[in-house]
Amino acid sequence: MGKRIINCHADFEALTGREIGVSDYITITQEQIDRFAEATLDHQWIHTNPERAAIESPFKATIAHGYLSLSVLTYLWHNIVEVRNVKLVLNYAIENLRFNQPVVVNSRVRARMSLESVTNLRGITKVKLNIILEIEGNKKPAYTCTSVFLYQFN
Repeated sequence: MGKRIINCHADFEALTGREIGVSDYITITQEQIDRFAEATLDHQWIHTNPERAAIESPFKATIAHGYLSLSVLTYLWHNIVEVRNVKLVLNYAIENLRFNQPVVVNSRVRARMSLESVTNLRGITKVKLNIILEIEGNKKPAYTCTSVFLYQFN
């Protein structure tokens, strides 16, 4: 299935309470983890030292930073939808975030997203998405949350 096209506030409203889609899987690599560690100054060994993690970690490998797995959310959202006729988009909030399962290096993850609510804030569309980050082969998701975006359509 191709991307869902959204052109205006009414298109979002029509999806309220429904699953919008599921993204393609992406692989979380050690290179991504290391680059994220550099960007965030978080070099904890469980993320960046594969040799030590293989011996000392309960996961027997490095794991992605929780915030790295959260950071791919926008990419995965854009894998599901194409929002057109937009002047401005803002990440507004992340609510009820729960990290449930670590993402072990080289795991494949994908997002399952449903639209909780849409609100018109004087011409700004506020979208609340329920998100589950699934890990291929695991029953337990990496995390669940509600992400809030603001859209200003042309």
